[in-house]
Amino acid sequence: MSNIAILTPAHDYWENWSLPKAHYERLLGPDLSFRPWTDPGDLSQFDLILPLLAWGYQRDVTAWFALLDKLEAEALPLANPAKVLRWNSDKAYLAELTEAGVASVPTLIRESMNDAALESARAIFESPRLVVKPPISGGADGTYLIGPSDPLPADAVGKRMLVQPYLPAIADDGEYSLFYFGGRYSHAISKHPAQGDFRVQEQFGGVERSIYAPADARALAETAMVAADRLLGCGTLTYARVDMVRDGEGTFRLMELELIEPSLFLHFAPDEGALFANAVKASNQADR
Repeated sequence: MSNIAILTPAHDYWENWSLPKAHYERLLGPDLSFRPWTDPGDLSQFDLILPLLAWGYQRDVTAWFALLDKLEAEALPLANPAKVLRWNSDKAYLAELTEAGVASVPTLIRESMNDAALESARAIFESPRLVVKPPISGGADGTYLIGPSDPLPADAVGKRMLVQPYLPAIADDGEYSLFYFGGRYSHAISKHPAQGDFRVQEQFGGVERSIYAPADARALAETAMVAADRLLGCGTLTYARVDMVRDGEGTFRLMELELIEPSLFLHFAPDEGALFANAVKASNQADR
């Protein structure tokens, strides 16, 4: 495959990315160039740039948006497009998808979070437990589950935050992730938090299982991607991960549409990632 760069975490980012790196080398060839997104150097020599490991961008948002601006201004071949990455960086996009008819987890955006905003959200959602998180986040950074008598965490006070009701299904049924490459369905997993936690990430003890995606889960995923295309005019995306959870009535609701740097869990794909590799190849050829 042609000359490809993959953007990676900064050198001081602690999360282990050796497994996805091995998958990408296996599928895309051993000559990939892995460049930290914080200091990628000259990218003009590459036929395609994949931001698939640009983990931690939420910790330096100014630098992240500056990089996207630079890549876009220089018209460098980026998958997915810079306008998609920019839009997807701020989870306020959930409000746009909801307005477009996508069944999403109910979400409030509070420009300056305080105790009054917390109590208001409890009343609006009629939920004693709330999830509060930054709109630009990743890996559950700054994300809290707040009980009926819990105070607002100090580091959330005065900040722009998202507030959502806690959906108990995540503890028993799990969070579902569906994967699409070049617009085609590949595989699905469910992610389950450790006992007593609500976060499904591996670093907090979460575990993943391969699953068969129910028809209503696939319908929601595809509705979300169609809505994103209508909003952005982005066409078929090289890759997408669609995260969702069931509500109290058993209806799937979108949690996140991951279009920047999602873990793709290719070891769960029945074809071991061949569909992903083909989508990257097609994107590579389209950008020439």
